Amino acid sequence: MRLLMCLAEHAGEVVSIDDLLSQVWSGVIVTPDSVYQAVTSLRRVLGDDPKQPTYIATVPRLGYRMVATVAPWTDGSIAPAGDATTRAPRRGVGFMWASAAVLCLGLALAVGFLLYGKVANNNASASAALAGQPQKSIAVLPFLDLTEGMHEETFADGMTEELIDKFSKIPGLRVPAPTSSFYFKGKQIPVADIAKKLGVAYVLDGSVRKSGTRLRVAARLVRADNGYVVWSETYDRPFDDILMVQDDIAGEVTKALRASIEAGPGHDQSR
Repeated sequence: MRLLMCLAEHAGEVVSIDDLLSQVWSGVIVTPDSVYQAVTSLRRVLGDDPKQPTYIATVPRLGYRMVATVAPWTDGSIAPAGDATTRAPRRGVGFMWASAAVLCLGLALAVGFLLYGKVANNNASASAALAGQPQKSIAVLPFLDLTEGMHEETFADGMTEELIDKFSKIPGLRVPAPTSSFYFKGKQIPVADIAKKLGVAYVLDGSVRKSGTRLRVAARLVRADNGYVVWSETYDRPFDDILMVQDDIAGEVTKALRASIEAGPGHDQSR
């Protein structure tokens, strides 16, 4: 919410990572990763495509810019859409923050009502269907590229394929092919629905981040019938040999997940 209000207050302007850290995370010591993750979460809620943004655009090596038109709420209506860089005249910082807050609240309520109705109708049937899935079955969803400027999508996709290849070699473990998993790339679909479509009991997802010459890969295992994370881990590696890094991390994840899945339901190994 604070991030959205900050970008809305400076609509049409490029806001640097440092400025976002000082304004949104004032008094808290965090890394730029917090900004990347918050922007990614915000885009998911808004249904925004980072490659063709409607709300938040990434300006490589500079920061982020609110490209949607921002205007005060008047008489239950909003200003007509115009140029992405246009915005209402400033009427003071307090007024802009209040306007942004109203915009956020309206957006949150609208999204909440839509999602609540869908989830309430689907939960019962989804849980029943997933209960009958083979327990030793897992789908690897495309890893998210959370690096600044999103320049490591190729590595993230390679990480996904490497994991699918490793898992498929585990005796008795059913793993959907990459073509099936990549069908869901960029789609905002609940984990339970994806698992039901792919016929699996577990779903593995993760993300890739980068800081200088260091790479961080996060992975988590979700049990589809209840949505709980049963295992998670973060791997930091030097970004000097992409193939070696992918193989190394995939090997470690495979060993950890083999133990998690064989342990069965009720054995939470997340940390």
